[in-house]
Amino acid sequence: MGIPREPRPAKYFAALLSSDSELLTTVESNLAAILDVIDSRSEILPWTASNFYEKEMGTGLRRRFLSFERLASPSELARIKLLTQQIEDRYRDKTADHPGRRVNIDPGYIDAFKVALASTKNAGQRIYLHSGIYAEATLLYFDGAFHGLAYTYSDYLWPATLAFFTSLRSVYVDQLRRLG
Repeated sequence: MGIPREPRPAKYFAALLSSDSELLTTVESNLAAILDVIDSRSEILPWTASNFYEKEMGTGLRRRFLSFERLASPSELARIKLLTQQIEDRYRDKTADHPGRRVNIDPGYIDAFKVALASTKNAGQRIYLHSGIYAEATLLYFDGAFHGLAYTYSDYLWPATLAFFTSLRSVYVDQLRRLG
């Protein structure tokens, strides 16, 4: 019989999407207030995965990933998602001509085995956490690399994204070693 144990702490990240590069920088400060010091940033990549967000957010979208130095329990994922939604709402365009988000923030975490994302939407692969928030493992780590699944968002399979998460995993594993 297994003995229930708390998991090792996870390394949190946020995926940002916006057409406004200055807003991406501003949002970094808001996220650091929630998740602590930013320890890594991906390059800013042009969003080519889909046109899903264009009606709400406009064209010329850019994707950036951030990671945070402080490790925290994976059980914090739903709480963090709710806080990131408040940040999205703070910068929402409230004009009648173009109501909608100006930034999309998707928090998640990395551990030794996976990249997990938070979502407000249910789907077959998602597990309900609480407060209307679901989680999914979107990348799995095995054979020395991250691998996508049938439902993995295409931008998580971009070479630059996989390189970011591979580097992030190395940092995370080093942080765990220092914890003992």
